[in-house]
Amino acid sequence: MIVPSAISNFLTTKSGSALIAVLLVGTINPLPAIAGSKRSHVLVSEVTQPPVGWIEFCARQPGECIGGMTAPGDFTLTPEAWKDLVRINKRVNETIKPLSDFEHWGVLEHWSYPDDGYGDCEDYVLLKRRMLVQSGWPREALLVTVVRDKKDEGHAVLTVTTDKGDFVLDNQNNDILLWSKTGYYFVKQQSQSDPNVWVLLGNPRSAIATATSH
Repeated sequence: MIVPSAISNFLTTKSGSALIAVLLVGTINPLPAIAGSKRSHVLVSEVTQPPVGWIEFCARQPGECIGGMTAPGDFTLTPEAWKDLVRINKRVNETIKPLSDFEHWGVLEHWSYPDDGYGDCEDYVLLKRRMLVQSGWPREALLVTVVRDKKDEGHAVLTVTTDKGDFVLDNQNNDILLWSKTGYYFVKQQSQSDPNVWVLLGNPRSAIATATSH
């Protein structure tokens, strides 16, 4: 590309070099700049009961809920890993069609993989979790989480715990947000140490046992 002389002269200056550096960093590293935020991680309170949907899912597919204590740690969120999150979140959201458990299975609560192309919020979460594990993500960084959404209704999301903070993969939003930016009230989630141990988050007003279909 031929650069006009005026622009060429600017690019050789200190300011021009700084501009190039900024543009290159923005192109190479798509990560959100939130490292060090005081609200980057969800506050864990105490152990509580797992949702009944999780218990029944594990009874049907015990191999998907293998426990055992693992050492929790913050997963290093590289630009490549971030792209992986964005790709999988968008792919599942666009591929799976929303359908309530009652319409799908004739019951109020049924957690399962949406292998037939239909599911509700928990099913989106389970599929994203499975795909990320298959892509090499550690299980302890992928936590099924129950929240109250902006309508104050039960909802399930996947919380991804990283060294840059806790991010949320949500079937209601293709954008991956820091947990504190979602506008949701976080109720409980899986422990990093054991997927079958669930913990309350923050100072919950009332823990709900299940998430409704969204």
